[in-house]
Amino acid sequence: MRDFLDAALGFPAVLFSFALIVVIGYWLLVAAGVLDLDGLPAPAISAFVAVGWFAALAGSVLVPAPGPVVLAGALVVGFGAAALVRRLTPAPEKVPSRHDFVGQMCVIRTQSVSTDFGQAEVRAEDGSTAVIQVRQTGTDSFRAGGAALIFQYDPDGEFFWVMPYERGL
Repeated sequence: MRDFLDAALGFPAVLFSFALIVVIGYWLLVAAGVLDLDGLPAPAISAFVAVGWFAALAGSVLVPAPGPVVLAGALVVGFGAAALVRRLTPAPEKVPSRHDFVGQMCVIRTQSVSTDFGQAEVRAEDGSTAVIQVRQTGTDSFRAGGAALIFQYDPDGEFFWVMPYERGL
């Protein structure tokens, strides 16, 4: 046990040992439900730290090489493990939002658009189309088939503010 502690607290494994304690603490908090995993590259970082620690520990015990060489090898192995985990871990799926339409061009589908009425058709990033409720802010005139630019979403009224869109600009 004394040899293990000497190796774990000796250079270069000590650089990973304290990070490994943090990673273990993090995963215990995730398991307890205190922290959430969403949006963090935690699996890749954890793989880097755990595999890097093991490589540094094994290298310092088994390989007759200077500490900086063992550290370099542990870093390479750790980065390789992290890259593999990132490749195997699916990217978080982007949830579509109505705010995705802001900044898009739309085609007016009603005879007119006013401050309290209007509909338009907009194309989403995936190629599908949606009919949306639109409103104008001023005295601009819109006609069916005309182009408009969506510049804001009103979540309370669940409609989009539009302005005329000149295709030549």
